Amino acid sequence: MSIVVIFTFQTIFNTKTMKIALGGDHAGFDLKVNVIKKLKAEGHEVKDFGPFSAESCDYPDYVHPLAQAVEKKEFDFGIVICGSGNGVNMVANKYQGIRSGLCWEPSLAEMTRLHNDANVLAVPARYVSEEIGLAIVDAFVKTDFEGGRHNNRVNKIACK
Repeated sequence: MSIVVIFTFQTIFNTKTMKIALGGDHAGFDLKVNVIKKLKAEGHEVKDFGPFSAESCDYPDYVHPLAQAVEKKEFDFGIVICGSGNGVNMVANKYQGIRSGLCWEPSLAEMTRLHNDANVLAVPARYVSEEIGLAIVDAFVKTDFEGGRHNNRVNKIACK
């Protein structure tokens, strides 16, 4: 099986540095460590909300404070990683100011930024290789919201 990764011109050349929050659970720990290394090497400011080992843990303990910090705009983005990506995504999306997208390939990460202005990325560590996981993060971080016709839709996401 081969996977073709296609990025838009916008995705490849967006190089601004950001403040990024990371968190998840034990199943996402190894990928999270490698994502942190990559982001720091690119000059981003990174905060690890935990966990700090691969020992079994409860992802809400780490995702709630991360989502609160992103919602308060203390960080540009959040990245949450667990086995399936579903649990961390559900917790993050409990917050009105969070738009978290579960992405298992780079093109989905790009689209969730372009069309949904997602501010949190959820990655399923048990279902993607490290290479694809890093490419997903890259696409998410380097893609800007397209705006335009998508503004009205995004503004209707939060409950009133």
